[in-house]
Amino acid sequence: MKKTNYFRIIILLSLIFFGIGCKGQDKNRTQQTAVVDTLRIKNDLNTITQTTESRNYKNIKTLNYIANFIETEFSKVCDSVSLQEYKVENETYKNVIGSLNTDKKERIIIGAHYDVYGEQEGADDNASGVCGLLELARLLSKENLDYRIDFVAYTLEEPPFFRTEQMGSYVHANYLFDNKIPIKGMICLEMIGYYNEQVDSQQYPIPAMKAVYGTKANFITVVQNDESGNFGTQIEDLMKAQELIPTKSFKGSALVRGVDFSDHLNYWNLNYSAVMITNTSFYRNANYHTSKDVLGSINIQKMSAVIQQLYVSIKELK
Repeated sequence: MKKTNYFRIIILLSLIFFGIGCKGQDKNRTQQTAVVDTLRIKNDLNTITQTTESRNYKNIKTLNYIANFIETEFSKVCDSVSLQEYKVENETYKNVIGSLNTDKKERIIIGAHYDVYGEQEGADDNASGVCGLLELARLLSKENLDYRIDFVAYTLEEPPFFRTEQMGSYVHANYLFDNKIPIKGMICLEMIGYYNEQVDSQQYPIPAMKAVYGTKANFITVVQNDESGNFGTQIEDLMKAQELIPTKSFKGSALVRGVDFSDHLNYWNLNYSAVMITNTSFYRNANYHTSKDVLGSINIQKMSAVIQQLYVSIKELK
């Protein structure tokens, strides 16, 4: 069997069994009092992207500057803030962790990486995810939640460390596993800022997917695997129900290129329930891993809609 045909079968089975697409809005949903602050998001994006040197693994001072910024923002709203430091080639790298509801045992992990690949601003990849992380911490700090929330800003997601034990998310996921900490689920924010309403602006690993997802790069995606379970289903359903931005889903195998291309893979590898919230990355954003991934390419309104949907979804999670 040809590889292309095999991938098509994966997609078609996903359509049948997992219901890819958008769901109707709950018209009885109560209006939320807290809303995303778009000006604050713009300021955060500016702080993270407009550094003298790129925040790649070679520029330790820049990485530390961003880590300190994230730590400061977490400190304003979180119950506790900590640094998870580890050594790579005699250099110290840091995950930054802000926690809410530290008296609760079961946790939800919300994570995004703050490093970039090469010499670039990395506005979509992944300043957008980090800004989402910060804004969610601010919004959720005002809520009475059933779970502890750990907001984790990861270092060293990008090459040459991707898929190695030096990834910040590998270090964090294994810490949870080794210490038998109960986890309800993990949400990875990976590139949530770039959108395009033009026809054929959205590409796919398999051309046949266009018939399901459409040709416009105007949606956000909830990516799951078989281990995402009820947690993944709830996040998907709650995200889709609000209809603030078209929300679609894919639940399937990592054989489809890109499905595990972020920090959630380290939680999947330990059989944790985890989802990736993404705009599909390089399948729509030609600026990916180039110097063109700049602040001006970000659609703050659509990005804010994604964050708002996530905020409500996490708040209503059972």
